[in-house]
Amino acid sequence: MLTTISGAPVSRFSFGTMQFGDKADETASAAMYSACREAGINFFDTAYGYTEGRSETITGNLVRAERDDVFVATKTGGSNDASPATIHAQFAESRRRLGLETVDLLYVHQIDPVTPLEETLGAFREYVESGTVRYVGLSNHAAWQIMKARGIAREMGFDIAVLQPMFNLVKRQAEVEILPMAASEGFAVCPYSPLGGGLLTGKYAEAGGGRLLDDPRYKARYAVDWMHQTAADLLALGRELNVDPATLAVAWVAHQKGVWGPIISARSVEQLRPSLAAIGFDMDDDLSGRISALSQKPAPANDRLEES
Repeated sequence: MLTTISGAPVSRFSFGTMQFGDKADETASAAMYSACREAGINFFDTAYGYTEGRSETITGNLVRAERDDVFVATKTGGSNDASPATIHAQFAESRRRLGLETVDLLYVHQIDPVTPLEETLGAFREYVESGTVRYVGLSNHAAWQIMKARGIAREMGFDIAVLQPMFNLVKRQAEVEILPMAASEGFAVCPYSPLGGGLLTGKYAEAGGGRLLDDPRYKARYAVDWMHQTAADLLALGRELNVDPATLAVAWVAHQKGVWGPIISARSVEQLRPSLAAIGFDMDDDLSGRISALSQKPAPANDRLEES
């Protein structure tokens, strides 16, 4: 079990601060932080690459007064560069921005196709041994890469504890190998983007704005017709149940076997509230099955569709 420095259990839901310093100014960021704390969240996720460092700076300022009672994660080695030189330079800057001697969880942000995992994890070993990192995680890695990394890390005297894949109702690839592997091998999985970049809030079906319109990466990521149909069907189900579709989307992710808890995020407290409502939402197997049926299930790892 993950714990804070003070020994408290880490909340299964966490809050991603990628909007801090961009769509959310310091005032909006502080309001969302307070709303999360009131809802029982003590786990906050940022990264070296978010908003040119403003996300880490604002996050550090917000947690400082209760440092030992909150759990702070950041990420290094983005843009497919996880060389030791890059990791050391980025993590030193992350600690400066956060104002923290110790970071609770440090992720390798992306797989580096050039740098051997032994070199990447060797840099992380230094942080674990010095006490500047309490837990190590991997984001955006395939299952085989995760297991290889775990083997290397254990030979070096530490372990990989947390995984951060993308996972939501229209991006279900993690179901094929990552979630079953995590349930079998004891990884804590904290999926990001449970709302599919805002697609699953239903606002695009109602001509709203957001990252799918503003950010070319998200527009391309969800530029598939059936995904938008799934979002429309989830909106209709939400109206039938009188539940916000964002609440259903987040609660569905949280209900899936192998998931520790989703990373929620928003630009404002008003936008955040439906995701916070998922914390106490009663998602049973029947409703989860109805929601699952709205989207395309990925093929099994052996591609034997008749067995799926």
